[in-house]
Amino acid sequence: MSGLSIEEYPTGDGKLIGHVRLNAERSLNALTLEMIEQMLPTLRAWQQDPQLVAVLLDGAGDRAFCAGGDVVSLYHAIRETGPADERGLTPVPELAARFFEQEYRLDYLLHTFGKPVLCWGSGIVMGGGLGLFSASSHRIVTETSRLAMPEVTIALYPDVGGSWFLNHLPPGLGEFIALTGCAINGKDAHWLGLGNRAIAAGKRGELLPALRLVADWSRPEAAVNRVLRQLEVESHEVFAELVSPLRRHQQQIRSLLDKDSLAEKVAAIRGAEMEDAWYQHARQSLAAGSPLAIRIIAEQLQRCRHRSLAEVFRSELALSVQLCRFREFAEGVRARLIDKDNRPDWTFSRLDEVDEALLAHLFASPWPVSPLVDL
Repeated sequence: MSGLSIEEYPTGDGKLIGHVRLNAERSLNALTLEMIEQMLPTLRAWQQDPQLVAVLLDGAGDRAFCAGGDVVSLYHAIRETGPADERGLTPVPELAARFFEQEYRLDYLLHTFGKPVLCWGSGIVMGGGLGLFSASSHRIVTETSRLAMPEVTIALYPDVGGSWFLNHLPPGLGEFIALTGCAINGKDAHWLGLGNRAIAAGKRGELLPALRLVADWSRPEAAVNRVLRQLEVESHEVFAELVSPLRRHQQQIRSLLDKDSLAEKVAAIRGAEMEDAWYQHARQSLAAGSPLAIRIIAEQLQRCRHRSLAEVFRSELALSVQLCRFREFAEGVRARLIDKDNRPDWTFSRLDEVDEALLAHLFASPWPVSPLVDL
């Protein structure tokens, strides 16, 4: 069964609204290669269609917009590749190369779509889901939203454009979010600008009908904003009651990350005295994360600080595919999602043990020319 439903709805003036729903509720709408490869031609056709004025992107059910990419399939593909060379790198798994290239093409298409793309980011919005969400022009969070990039716990890094959008957050916060995989609620996401509309979850059923009733789509951006603005006004009370832990800890986080080395930053985060359940969870995720991944996360953010969006996706494609060639990522997925013993056997037990030559190999592109050279 397809993990997508795709519909077109007429508007009051005879235009069309495209609706893509991730339709895999049991897996929290995890993004598969099949779903990505269905979305790409649909969205490309809609981008070129003058009748199509806006796109709504959401997920089936109330628990999640999208809990991330289908890393379990990647794990099985990695396990089936040939033996590793003297550097510990296997041949490039074909599924990994295809999955990441198509996923990043989809993210880049949404970032540069040129028409309003509304993403209903209720419930869990993680990893690949946050990639789709952050690429949308109108990013709706609700009181149930829980955004995160928890890749450190599976020995990956915040990809899907995270190397770009995390670098655009206030000082220290992007790096903290990347290193700890901390949960960001709707109120914090709206404050950060990761979400740009805050609407009550109960208003979900009103959104599409309200868009369809709009009788003048001569200015699509204005038409969408009129609808969202009204729903947002009616949602103020729901958000007034939410706490905002990231905002509350902003100054402390900035201070913790204001250090001269990565080791000092990690030690500061892990050693901070904060009797706050949200912070404790973030600290525990960092402590449980892969030391190799921590090095990669910090290095990737630094390398991409001044890169364009297209350059970032080319950089991420190379790094993601290289990480699928080394044992660490598969081991993280095994421990967290396959065997679920939560006891990963990391290659290095401490930051200062990470092999510099291995790092250099992982940051080197596996191709002479990037498959995303055309972005």
